[in-house]
Order: sequence, then C-alpha cells, then structure tokens
Amino acid sequence: QVQLVESEGGSVQVGGSLRLSCAASGYTHRVGCMGWFRQAPGKEREGVALIDKDGSTNYLDSSVKGRFTISQDNAKNTLYLQMNSLKPEDTAMYYCAARSLRCYAGVYAGFAYWGQGTQVTVSS
Repeated sequence: QVQLVESEGGSVQVGGSLRLSCAASGYTHRVGCMGWFRQAPGKEREGVALIDKDGSTNYLDSSVKGRFTISQDNAKNTLYLQMNSLKPEDTAMYYCAARSLRCYAGVYAGFAYWGQGTQVTVSS
C-alpha cells in the first residue's frame, strides 16, 4: 500500500501562485508514476500533470502547460505542483495519485493510490 497526503490548498486571486505538496509513505518503491488530478464542481476529474518516479520525464496537460510545474524530491518522498498565473478555471479539488506503471503522455488511467484531496480556489 502507498499512502498519500496532500498539503493544505488555499485561496488566491487571479494571477497568484500556490504550491501543493504530497507526501508519500508505505511501499513507495513500487511506484512508477505519480500525478496530480483535479475535479471542479459538476465536472469529471481530469489529469493535470504526471512525473516518472525517477524524475526522468514529466507531462503537463495543455490547460496548465506554461503555468504549472510538477516536480518531486525522492529523498523526502514528496511530490509538488507549483501553480503560477492561476485562473478562476483552476478552481477545483486537487488530488495526488500514484501507480506502479511508468508514466505515458496523456495517460491518466490506472492510478490505484490517491490522496484525500485539497481545495484550491482562485477568485477574480
């Protein structure tokens, strides 16, 4: 089992920045890919960013490319999502997730482990 705990999100104004973190514990050596997902009210959950556990490659959804950065600190077993130039449409519950298989661009399926979610609200 892999346990994931996200940091507290927050509320910012348009154009602001936030950094989310996700601490992993348990059988983290079995993880091949970690990702960030989000779900806005009334919408389906969508994938935002992926990163291979060894940090070799990462992928960002087109909606956040150029504004968000995914990174990780394997020594701390912590995943990050740096969010800049935030927009109202970024408002959502954000989740980190992990799976055994490595990442593939645009493939957001197969994630077995999930954090509890953290709320990000962007106001104009």
